[in-house]
Amino acid sequence: MELRNTDANVSVFRSVDWITIILYFVLVCAGAVSIYAASYDFDNASLFDLSEASGKQVLWIGLSLVLGCIILLLDYRIWETYAYPIYGAVIILLLVTIFVAPDIKGSRSWLVFGPVSLQPAEFGKFATALALAKLFDSYNFTLNAKMSNYFRALIIIFIPITMVLMQKETGSALVYLSLVFVLYREGMSGLVLWGVVCAITFFVVAVKFTTPLILGIPVGEFSVLVMIMLIFVLMLLFYCRDFPIARNVIIGFAGSGIIVTVLELCGVHVNGLVYLLSALGLGIAYVLLAMMRHRIQKFLITVAFAAVSVGFLFSVNYVFGHVLQPHQQTRIMVALGIVDDVRGVGYNVNQSKIAIGSGGVLGKGFLNGTQTKLKFVPEQHTDFIFCTIGEEEGFVGASAVLLVFLAFILRLISLAERQHSAFGRVYGYCLVSYLIFHLCINIGMVIGLCPVIGIPLPFFSYGGSALWGFTILLFIMLRLDAARKERRD
Repeated sequence: MELRNTDANVSVFRSVDWITIILYFVLVCAGAVSIYAASYDFDNASLFDLSEASGKQVLWIGLSLVLGCIILLLDYRIWETYAYPIYGAVIILLLVTIFVAPDIKGSRSWLVFGPVSLQPAEFGKFATALALAKLFDSYNFTLNAKMSNYFRALIIIFIPITMVLMQKETGSALVYLSLVFVLYREGMSGLVLWGVVCAITFFVVAVKFTTPLILGIPVGEFSVLVMIMLIFVLMLLFYCRDFPIARNVIIGFAGSGIIVTVLELCGVHVNGLVYLLSALGLGIAYVLLAMMRHRIQKFLITVAFAAVSVGFLFSVNYVFGHVLQPHQQTRIMVALGIVDDVRGVGYNVNQSKIAIGSGGVLGKGFLNGTQTKLKFVPEQHTDFIFCTIGEEEGFVGASAVLLVFLAFILRLISLAERQHSAFGRVYGYCLVSYLIFHLCINIGMVIGLCPVIGIPLPFFSYGGSALWGFTILLFIMLRLDAARKERRD
């Protein structure tokens, strides 16, 4: 690897997108100030005191800027040429981490070098993005050309997920799933995303509403089966665009519902599970017969969606009770409001919501947050840094941070779309997907909408690994963007 000549270096710094760099600098500086506010304990320590979390973060920021400059000075072809070797090296590092990392709070994901700790999973993000971009930039590669292309893309995504899960770092592993949005951008059917949304909805409803009973089955299970029937009809109407078939299925569902209602009013008990499965099964059988007559593939997809949804519903209880760990079950139940554990697992979230709520519209003022100063919120300078912003700067300050993030993400989407190669475009969308996932999940868990899974807020949460990981991701994208004209020529 060689640095480019002086003229080329000057050209890079002229071509680089300075708007994105300015937004990045605003975010990291605001993050350092927020960490200072979160860790301030009335001892008048300086923002740059290296014995404090804020001082260490400022040091990490300085090193990140140096790292960013180095990346900009490197030839952009390095990232394309060595994408797979970089990916392979990081995968080996993730594998080694499983065996050599010490157990820290039940996780083996940190490599400790004296006073410095690094989390390889953070660096796996840019390596996975490079490998995925390299795959899509392969000669004649089109995602929808054949199923093996999907398989190759999913292998690249799921290998690091498996390695990180083996480190017992569930939150970091889930981040890689955000790359499904990249596949959607590159041609994957929207039905996959629709299926993911439905799966999440079915899981939440089935787990949350276990009482009371309707027709002898939990209201959550009953509701999910009704939703599956409704979605089945809507797909016949708007996806298959076959009104006669959809009309007949609706008549069948409505007719069976009327019969069951009459029977219940007459004192004849009907098993809800048998009724709903029978009605849905007859609807599926009717559509299959129609498919055999008309040979329409969309009918088969609609039937498969309904069948898989029913299978997923019956797997929910097993997954929740036997696959998830007890602490994960508790966090989900607290997030869904099933249990109220304000002194245990729900303590962080409860205190965080109190802090954000107490900030009001304009906040209590910088360094004046009582929840923050009295350390009521554990990990408030890391995963829960946003509650410090909400308490001290209020709704206005929190909204301003989100608006800067929005501008940053929209700018990155613009950069990704103006690339002249699949490599740059796919890599850009990988970066955007990571950022959106981190932002949504972190703020969601801070305000109680998502379970606490240990996802940091990009550029704000304390920690060098996350900051370096996102800095590498970002500046590789900036380097590729700076060379887009050269690539076109």
